[in-house]
Amino acid sequence: MNYTDHIHKAVEHFWKTRLKQDKNQGSSTGKKDAGNRKAVTGGAQLDGFIHLLAQILEDAGLTNHEIHTRKTVLPGYFRPTKNWDLVAVVDGKLLATIEFKSHVGPSFGNNFNNRVEEALGSAADIWTAYREGVFKPSQKPWLGWLMLLEDTSRSQSPVQVLEPHFKVFEEFKEASYAKRYELFCERLVRERLYDATCLLLSDRNNGVNGEYSEPNKEVNFKAFATSLSAHAIAFAKMRDK
Repeated sequence: MNYTDHIHKAVEHFWKTRLKQDKNQGSSTGKKDAGNRKAVTGGAQLDGFIHLLAQILEDAGLTNHEIHTRKTVLPGYFRPTKNWDLVAVVDGKLLATIEFKSHVGPSFGNNFNNRVEEALGSAADIWTAYREGVFKPSQKPWLGWLMLLEDTSRSQSPVQVLEPHFKVFEEFKEASYAKRYELFCERLVRERLYDATCLLLSDRNNGVNGEYSEPNKEVNFKAFATSLSAHAIAFAKMRDK
């Protein structure tokens, strides 16, 4: 199924929700959060994507009560638990779990590193927990990571790297934060840390109309949704036996 219209609506929801929260946050107290935190603390910005992926799971044969967007706490190995954004549990088995992230400027440097470290840590945590049998009798669950990045001059401009002792990989030299995210998403899949990743770019002016772009077909939404749907359908066939 073509989910393009649904993606447009999810992008539109993200920007309109964010801008509304940015405008209204602190209206009752008269005090706004410092910097960009006022828009981040509102939540619900990525609900459009969460509902879209839930719909894809329903289309693959899962029932509504098997798809969780509220009770999403799962055990870890290096920490007791983690809240994910979407979790699918079927017949007591963990089918899939997905994390949804966004990154809006003006700050990209430290926040990029934080997103990378968090995604890597979450993957290591859940896969080690799976290896140690915490999700028994589950087969290998499907793990996904989706990022919506603001398309702006600051995210698209070349970034210098420091090399005081050793040379960095050539592909990172002069790479923008948008390119760094693209490489990161691509490598998360190639290193088998996530079953699929998705990178969407959208600028705030056109984003309120649902406009977005996908810089890499390997980590676009179609590849992401197809992988998830195929996993769910295969699981359903196993359940029918």
